[in-house]
Amino acid sequence: MDESKKKELLLKLEASQTNYRNQLPSKISNIEETWDNLDKNTWDEENFKTFHRLVHTIAGSSGTFGLPEVGVIAREVEVLVKEQIEKGGQPSTQLRKQIIDGLSLLRATTNVCLKKNTEEKPASNILTKQPLTQQSHEDNILIYLVDNDEKLSNELSTQITHYGYTVKYFSTFSQFSEAIKREIPAVIIIDILLPGGDVCEFLENIQKDRPTPIPTIFTSETSDLTTRLKAVTASGVAFFTKPFNVTDLVDNLDKIVEVDDYEPYRILVVDDSVSMSQFFSLVLQQADMETVVVNDPLKVMEPLDDFRPDLILMDIYMPGCSGLELAKVIRQQEAFVSVPIVYLSGETDLKKQLAAMSLGGDDFLTKPIQPEHLVLSVTSRVKRSRTLRNFMIRDGLTGLYNHTQTKELLDLEIERAKRNNSKLSFAMVDMDKFKLVNDTYGHPTGDRVIKSLARLLKQRLRKTDLVGRYGGEEFAVILPDTDGETANRILNELRIAFSKVSHNYKETVFTKTFSCGVAVYPGHKDGTQLNNAADSALYEAKESGRNRVVFAKPE
Repeated sequence: MDESKKKELLLKLEASQTNYRNQLPSKISNIEETWDNLDKNTWDEENFKTFHRLVHTIAGSSGTFGLPEVGVIAREVEVLVKEQIEKGGQPSTQLRKQIIDGLSLLRATTNVCLKKNTEEKPASNILTKQPLTQQSHEDNILIYLVDNDEKLSNELSTQITHYGYTVKYFSTFSQFSEAIKREIPAVIIIDILLPGGDVCEFLENIQKDRPTPIPTIFTSETSDLTTRLKAVTASGVAFFTKPFNVTDLVDNLDKIVEVDDYEPYRILVVDDSVSMSQFFSLVLQQADMETVVVNDPLKVMEPLDDFRPDLILMDIYMPGCSGLELAKVIRQQEAFVSVPIVYLSGETDLKKQLAAMSLGGDDFLTKPIQPEHLVLSVTSRVKRSRTLRNFMIRDGLTGLYNHTQTKELLDLEIERAKRNNSKLSFAMVDMDKFKLVNDTYGHPTGDRVIKSLARLLKQRLRKTDLVGRYGGEEFAVILPDTDGETANRILNELRIAFSKVSHNYKETVFTKTFSCGVAVYPGHKDGTQLNNAADSALYEAKESGRNRVVFAKPE
């Protein structure tokens, strides 16, 4: 995260804490007024529960906003009220006096704490404590390619560029040494025996002053142990003996820059407290997560469908619908059965926490919670959830969505397009005469060709586009907010790019092409129609000569 973004979030966090402290006296007044009405008028069980919820909110939130003393007193009052609710009936005279005394102490403690904290700067170092969950990557990642074999290097540059990287080629040591003083690449690919200077010694000097070394892939026509040891000493992360398979090289590039792994965690925060939900949202955003806040639990379904959260952070005590009830509703929908739900509440009773988790929750964090603890808890839970989910929804060979998940995502995207009155394109992609690859070069080579197309689709499409492996050499591509004309341009660019990718089998180099059928919503009304129409268009593309994109006529 850049410094300007950090500063912006810090200001928002400071404003959030200041607003909470400014509003706290009126919240205490609301609690006192609610109690006065209960104590003077006819007793009302529901209003007593409302009184409990108001006190519970202060008990859970004040510590988070830097007023732990207020939280302690509010918690003592809340415990008295909760015990009476569980017992049932009206509180005794003694309990009423205890509650009144507790409210008086709450008011006095609030006044003292607010006066004491007037000169303190809220959220002074909250941003500096948070571990980042991920690091983002540029769309075009810069690669330095250094080799005096111009023919090989030009071909290699072309092939790497097809996979979405930006390549700068240098044919001499002097060109490379000057360039790296001006601009630092994400990865260096260099011949270890490049004439004109000692490559390893030069790189060692460059790397020694850097906090993290520039990842370097060495190439060479020789692969003896001495040469490999020099590469390791110079912080080499990989070594390729010429001639080598470009696909294997790109696999290493992907692992080094982690382009496949980066996807910000998506957290849905459901809490009726505007101040608390805003605060939690800002803390998670600072940790490079994306958040959506819902303050009315009855309006949670649309954000669930649109946002597709990795985790739901939910309060238990909310008006209109408790967190426990909402969790049960969410769990009844197949699409959200595996989404982790973490309760965030001031509830300290272990039995109640366990009961809450048995009704659909996965974890329980007790307010007040420190920002570092919140980030670490959410991060560990999302990581574990994503790992398990990937086993269920991803294809083992390519890492793309599997057939079942792709169909589910298509249905979700169509529903979103209906709500937003937008268009959506759906494409079926199938490699031409792929059986010949397996028959001629063997299945391992065929698998590499499949992986190369999968990688090209992932890297050349937008992050919002969805790619799945339908089976064998057939792929599906979902392009939200995309009309037919745009889809035609994108898919033809991909088709041309893939036709230029070289594949290797021993000394043989070959290329492959694909055919594509496309259908567009709302010309086709649902997932089944889109699927059938795109499949028919794909068949037409095959019958009319292959290596082309064909559009299905609207229904």
